[in-house]
Amino acid sequence: MEEMVKVYLMGKLYRVPANLTIMGAMEYAGYQLVRGCGCRNGFCGACATIYRIKGDRELKVCLACQTKVADEMYVATLPFFPLVKQVYDIEKVPATQQVMMQLYPEIYSCIGCNACTKSCTQGLNVMQYIAYAQRGDFAKCAEESFDCVMCGVCSSRCPAGISHPQVALLARRIYGKYLAPKSQHLEDRVKEIKDGTFNELIEALMNKPVSEMKELYNSREIEK
Repeated sequence: MEEMVKVYLMGKLYRVPANLTIMGAMEYAGYQLVRGCGCRNGFCGACATIYRIKGDRELKVCLACQTKVADEMYVATLPFFPLVKQVYDIEKVPATQQVMMQLYPEIYSCIGCNACTKSCTQGLNVMQYIAYAQRGDFAKCAEESFDCVMCGVCSSRCPAGISHPQVALLARRIYGKYLAPKSQHLEDRVKEIKDGTFNELIEALMNKPVSEMKELYNSREIEK
């Protein structure tokens, strides 16, 4: 028989197979996860989860899609965190330190507590990329924050009220728009797409059944 473990989801006890992820356990228990989860046709990063194991005082954070359940695990999900999201036109944003001062001045209130880094579900050095943003070093900020999935857990722990994922997103946009080296082959491919070179191929793919599309994806050639 399958090994079963006891898991508390939103305060209610369930017995689920021990080999499931937290997300799989929630679905096993009857929760329907569709909106707000990248692997369930939503946005990746929305399955941020807080949990504690019975007998352990430490409160831990993770992504529900990546973390396996454990016996006597108490789980609460954070499907959305209210980050501060400034509105700007990337075509008019200056690639200078001043843009951070104008749009996200709270980053200069960072007290260096490192709570953001300690709580990151991806293990990123969040405080470090905020330091890069403070100095206007968008290239390093973009690189350090590249794997961010914008779950918002770092911001939930920040006493200064910094919206770290939005700061990082602005830095990556500035880097991609103004600072990153141009990729000629990418520009050529985009032009081909706009000119309709691949219209027939795209239409043929769109008309294929889902099962065939999955097989094409799973057997695709991946660059080394």
